[in-house]
Amino acid sequence: MGLFDFLKAKKNTAETAKNRLQIIIAQERTSRGAPDYLPLLRRELLEVIKKYVNVDAEAVKVDVIKDGDNDVLDISVALPEANG
Repeated sequence: MGLFDFLKAKKNTAETAKNRLQIIIAQERTSRGAPDYLPLLRRELLEVIKKYVNVDAEAVKVDVIKDGDNDVLDISVALPEANG
């Protein structure tokens, strides 16, 4: 363990906190100005996914993220682990 190792840990912790804060701010911005079709889109995606995979209702996340001048549809599906 070097003399300045404790500084690296703080930098990593600070960077992690910064990244988390950016995610929270982005989610707040998108939820305020979110289009009305997102809840319906989420439900329909969940119905289609459930035809093929047994997933929880909270497994599907649909957000609109601002990327410069563009709005990007961000869809995240938490799939269950495969039983091997």
